[in-house]
Amino acid sequence: MRPVCGNCGAVVFFDPKVVAGVIIPIEGKIVMIRRSMEPGLGRWTFPAGFVDRGEAVEAAAVREAREETGLEVELTRLVGVYSRSGDVNILVVYEGRVVGGTLLAGDEAQEAGLFPLDGLPPLAFARDEGIIREWREHTT
Repeated sequence: MRPVCGNCGAVVFFDPKVVAGVIIPIEGKIVMIRRSMEPGLGRWTFPAGFVDRGEAVEAAAVREAREETGLEVELTRLVGVYSRSGDVNILVVYEGRVVGGTLLAGDEAQEAGLFPLDGLPPLAFARDEGIIREWREHTT
């Protein structure tokens, strides 16, 4: 499944892409952003984005929350690590607590808002519903 150099036999490894996301609860609701790009254009998800080379995953999660929502968060726990066969993205999701900022849509979002768990908007990714459900099941 991996390419091999015909001359020297060296195996070529293609790196997966790591994505950091944050579920941010506020007074019984969660922060969501409406995506302004594909995939999922016009649909909603929790703040998430690619981890830069050399960046800690936790730092990327905090950065993405700030860039996409205007909120400063402190990560409170790991929700989970999600991957699927054939998908080059590995998603690492945290829960975050707001410690500052003001909720507003960043450059990569059409809108930012708060939604009750029983009234979520149309989700951008099929995996989001299961991740939010898993987070909710382990929230005290």
